[in-house]
Amino acid sequence: MLFQEFRLEEPEPLNTGLYDRFMALRGTDRTRETHYFVDRFENIYINEADIPEISTVLTLVKQQAGHLLGVPAGTLRAGFWFNAMETGHRTALHHHDENDELLSAVYYIRVPENSGDLVLHDDGRKVLVHPEEGKLVMFAPSVLHEVTANLGSGLRLSVGMNVGPAHD
Repeated sequence: MLFQEFRLEEPEPLNTGLYDRFMALRGTDRTRETHYFVDRFENIYINEADIPEISTVLTLVKQQAGHLLGVPAGTLRAGFWFNAMETGHRTALHHHDENDELLSAVYYIRVPENSGDLVLHDDGRKVLVHPEEGKLVMFAPSVLHEVTANLGSGLRLSVGMNVGPAHD
C-alpha cells in the first residue's frame, strides 16, 4: 500500500492561522458543506482566496506527492476541504478513487486527545494512524479509510486533499 507520513517542524503558527480563519468563516456564506453522513457534513469547502494560509499546506502536499510519484510538483494540483469533527463525530468508511486522483492526503490542524484515529483498510489488514498536529499523511486514493469517533473534548480539525494532474 502506498502510505507515507510527514511532519512539519513548528506547525503552531500555521495551524493557529488555519484554525482561526476556519472558525471565522465556518457557518457563513463563504463555506459550502457536502457529504452529510452520521449526523454531520463531512466536507466543508472554503475558497483558497478566503483562507490564504492553506497555500503552505497545498505546496507541501504537491512537493511530497511529486517525490512519491516521481513527477515535478508543478505538474500536480491539490483540491482540499476541511473536516471538522466535534465530540462523538466519526467519518464513515470511504475512498477517493473517483476521478483522476493520484494520491489522497490529510493534514492535521487541531487534535485534542482521544479525538479519533485514521484507519486505512488494505488487503484485509488495518493500518491505524494516530493524528498529531502538523502531521501530513498521504495514501493511495483507492484505499478504503475511516476515522474513529472523537471521544475527546473539543473540535478536531483537519484538511483532506486529493492530488491529481494539473489541468491546462
